[in-house]
Amino acid sequence: MIGVERTDFVSVPVRDLERAKTFYGDTLGIRRNPKTHASYPEFETGNLTIALLVPSGDFVPASSSIALRVADVADSRAKLEGVGVEFDGETLDTGVCDMAFFRDPDGNALMLHRRYAS
Repeated sequence: MIGVERTDFVSVPVRDLERAKTFYGDTLGIRRNPKTHASYPEFETGNLTIALLVPSGDFVPASSSIALRVADVADSRAKLEGVGVEFDGETLDTGVCDMAFFRDPDGNALMLHRRYAS
């Protein structure tokens, strides 16, 4: 009806912008868009931009996971655990994909994801 072409970005609320930039850029290794304003950093995943923002009102972390596609969920999980990232439970094999759930330092839900079935 309105002709939506795609989703360009998602906003992720954070309390500490510097800590979040370090987590998304250094810990997760997502490329930061150098053209964005320092107060509104964006990280490019290839098909979706993650935009960090400090809300002006009450802080509520995002509870719906952003699924980050990786080549190997087990390997990526081990690397993140090696630098102190804690995961919520075991890696889930759905019969179609592998998923491992975790949170950023502000409690926003994330997951490692890899679809292996066509």
